[in-house]
Parts: sequence; structure tokens; C-alpha cells
Amino acid sequence: MKLLLIEDEQSFAGILLRRLTHHGYECEHAETVDKGLVLAKQSLPSHLILDLKVGTQSGLSILPKLRELLPDARIILLTGYASIATAVEAIKAGADDYLSKPVDSKTLLAMLAGDNATEAASDTNIMSPARLEWEHIQQVLKANKGNISATARQLGMHRRTLQRKLVKKPRID
Repeated sequence: MKLLLIEDEQSFAGILLRRLTHHGYECEHAETVDKGLVLAKQSLPSHLILDLKVGTQSGLSILPKLRELLPDARIILLTGYASIATAVEAIKAGADDYLSKPVDSKTLLAMLAGDNATEAASDTNIMSPARLEWEHIQQVLKANKGNISATARQLGMHRRTLQRKLVKKPRID
């Protein structure tokens, strides 16, 4: 079982590669989207894990190319910024599954195997609506370089309301 991981965060990639190697996967790692495409063409992996944001690029941009190149591969998109909109976009672009970081080994292995993936994910990766909202706010805040006023305008809410929401970080469950 060949696996290609396209992930720019070195420490996370190292941990993930060790876990997956321990479970029998022959792993390769690319830290850029371009290198990931080259490695995918060369090694033709049976499994692929793709980060949503690889450096300044979006993993979604190469997802259709990867699906065309690897029609039978199991492709999982990982993200630290989970949202329903990106999940739908990822599945439409060719991902088999979508997971939010951090991900536990049991869920990831189930997703890679395609066995009861939805059931395994439901145990650990479902976010409450409040948590999804908080994650989205964080993403918009980052895009606005920390500017609270610009973020509040973009989200269509009062600045003080946004500040109150930022103080309360909801749990994942």
C-alpha cells in the first residue's frame, strides 16, 4: 500500500508518516503542491492524504488533477479549518473523505481503508455548530490579518459581537 502525504507542516507530517508506516503503508511526503503532483505521477500511490492549505496554495487546486491521475486511489483531504463549504467543495473536486485536524489514528486508518469511515469519523470529528462558526471566524480573521473591524464587516456582525465570540472557544463536540 503506497501512500503519498502532501503536507507543509513538518512536525505533523513526521508524526503522521510514522503512524502510517507502523500500520503497513509505504509512505512518501511532499511539502509543496508542485512536488506532490510530481511524486503522484512517479509513484502512483494507492492512498493520498492532502492538506487543504499547503503553504500559500490550496490543496483543492490540485485535487481534480490528482483524481484524474489516480482514479482508483483513496484521497483524503485534511484541514485545520473545517467547514461545510470546503467539505462539499473537496468531495465535488474528487476527495473520498474530509477530516479536520487533529485526527486520531483510528479514524484516519478507517478512512484510508474505506471501512465504516463515516461511523469512525462520527465518534471523533463532528463539530458543534458553535465550533464550526468559531473555526470560520478564525479563518476570516486570519485572511484579514487579525483586523477585527474588517473581519466583523466581512462576516456581517457587530465588532463587539465578534470580540465576544472570539473569547469563547467552543469544544469540538
